[in-house]
Amino acid sequence: MPELPEVHALAVDLQHRLKGRTVERLDVTAFHALKTFDPPVSAVSGQTVRAVGRIGKFLDIMIGELHLVIHLSLAGWIRWRDSAPQGRPSPKSPIGARLVLDDGTGLDITEAGTRKALALHLVHEPQQVPGVAKLGPDALELDEAGFAEVLRGAGRARIKNVLKTQQHIAGVGNAYSDEILHAAKMSPFKSADMGPDEVARLHQAMQAALTEAMSRAEGRPASDLKKEKKSALKVHGRFGEPCPDCGNTIKQVAYSDSSFQYCPTCQNEGKTFSDRGMDRLF
Repeated sequence: MPELPEVHALAVDLQHRLKGRTVERLDVTAFHALKTFDPPVSAVSGQTVRAVGRIGKFLDIMIGELHLVIHLSLAGWIRWRDSAPQGRPSPKSPIGARLVLDDGTGLDITEAGTRKALALHLVHEPQQVPGVAKLGPDALELDEAGFAEVLRGAGRARIKNVLKTQQHIAGVGNAYSDEILHAAKMSPFKSADMGPDEVARLHQAMQAALTEAMSRAEGRPASDLKKEKKSALKVHGRFGEPCPDCGNTIKQVAYSDSSFQYCPTCQNEGKTFSDRGMDRLF
């Protein structure tokens, strides 16, 4: 799933490509992805793109007085198109929607796989999108005091869940929460109710991980962002590989629809957490 650094890079790239351009039309192929009906998608025809921004993990394309707010979810992506193909996208294609500019260029909003979670909202204000309205403070805008307040409000919830829950902190997902906790040398199961020194260490790790990832991603074409993200991760998606910091084998805990990775030595005093998925095999 694209997280804050990748969505930021997409927004910067699309800002450069789209700002000041005129929209010819918005074609929606995956009608399950369109979550709004008023205003209709025809309302963007003939309108000028004013800006492209990021709200948490949402893309916000401002077209005229409207906002096309996009959540790419697990398997969605953006592909720039230098020329318009003939006709509209096939319902069987991975293209969920196509934004066509008046010169034929534009972008395809795609979704791979069978889990259909791509979401498009055409609204007058971003706060009309339920997911946006519920967002907590942006991860990069949280100072240490604000971060401490978020953790206090989460009580004894597991810190891994707090970091990736958008209502607590906007922008961090499964991958970067693994990276942040590894950098902070902190257990994913640790309670969010922690001391000030640990809060400071975790906040510093979050800011560093996200800003470094943004620096790597910004300026890259959308086609390179997924590969760049994967290559730079130290623990997430590295199950069975050596930890780059201590050399111990990276472990994971798997659930029915997700998993996370960690280093036992760096994050849990050398102890391995029980993994129900793997335990069942033995």
